[in-house]
Amino acid sequence: MTKFKTLAVQAIFITILSQPIIALAQTQEQHREAQREQDAHDKRHHNTAKVVGGSAAGGAVVGGLMGGGKGALVGGAVGAGGGVVADKVRKHNGVEKRERQDSRQYHESPR
Repeated sequence: MTKFKTLAVQAIFITILSQPIIALAQTQEQHREAQREQDAHDKRHHNTAKVVGGSAAGGAVVGGLMGGGKGALVGGAVGAGGGVVADKVRKHNGVEKRERQDSRQYHESPR
């Protein structure tokens, strides 16, 4: 009897844990399409250049105030590096948002 209970509990546990995975499953094509849309939007609006350039300029200003010319150079490099990371995170979040929107449209519209 305890073996049956153990198997039943495991089956229920696995079923509960697999629900979010099944609900959020995306096909590779949906992911690629969301990436294409995000890249096209960013290219039209020059978002990568804005994020990286703005971060580099901000870093250069802060570095210049703190350490003169050499500090501005170091601050600009650190700011640009931080801008690249921030841009990657921003793009990733944008792709996820587009996937969620596509998923909702897919589930809501009868085909």
